[in-house]
Amino acid sequence: MPEYNLLALFLAGLLGGGHCLGMCSGVVTAFSLQLPAGARWPYHFGFNVGRIGGYALIGALLGGLGSFSALLQLQSLKAILFVVAQLLMIALGVYLAGWANWLTRIERLGVPVWRQVQPLLRRALPIRHWPQTLWVGLLWGWLPCGLVYTASITALASASPLKGMLAMLAFGLGTLPNLMLIGSMAQRLQQLFRHRQVRGLIGTAFIAWAVWQLTSLWR
Repeated sequence: MPEYNLLALFLAGLLGGGHCLGMCSGVVTAFSLQLPAGARWPYHFGFNVGRIGGYALIGALLGGLGSFSALLQLQSLKAILFVVAQLLMIALGVYLAGWANWLTRIERLGVPVWRQVQPLLRRALPIRHWPQTLWVGLLWGWLPCGLVYTASITALASASPLKGMLAMLAFGLGTLPNLMLIGSMAQRLQQLFRHRQVRGLIGTAFIAWAVWQLTSLWR
C-alpha cells in the first residue's frame, strides 16, 4: 500500500496556488508593511523558508505520532489514515475544480490552535532584522488551511517522522512559487487557476490519483 507520494503533494501545493494566494496575499502584504526600507525579496524568502520549515516540523510531529500505530502494530489504523488521506485528496480535487468548497470547512478545526499562535506572532513584529523572518514564517505555517490539513493527514499516515517531514516539505516547496511571486506574476497565475477548464483538469487529476491510490488496497 503506497503511504504517500511526494510528487502528488508537491503538485497539491503548486496547483492550489489560487487558494494560497487568496488566503496568504493579505498576510504577505501585512508582513511587507513591517519591513525595513530597501530590498524586500530576501525578507520574503526568509518568511517562506520559515513557513516551509514550520510545515516540515508539523510533518515530523505527525509522522512521529503515526509511528505509534506501527509500534503497536495497529495496521488497521494505518489503513484508516491512508483512506482518510485519499478522501481528503478527493475533496481537494473537488475544491480545485470549483465544484464544491467542502475543504474550506475543515479550516475551522485549526482556529483554536491559531488563536494560541497569534500572540507569539504579534510579539515577533515589526521585523527589524532578517533572522526574525524565519521565526515569523514558522509561526505563519500554522495558519488554518485546508490544503495544509490534507497534506498533514498524509504525513500522519506515513507513520514515520522522516517521511512525514518529507511529505510536508514537498507540499511546502510546491507552494513556494506562488507565494514568492506575489504581485503581477501571481495575479496572472491566479487568473489561470480560475479558468474553468484549467480548474476542472487539475481537480479531475487529483481525484483520479486519489482513487488510484485507494485501489491499491485491493491490488
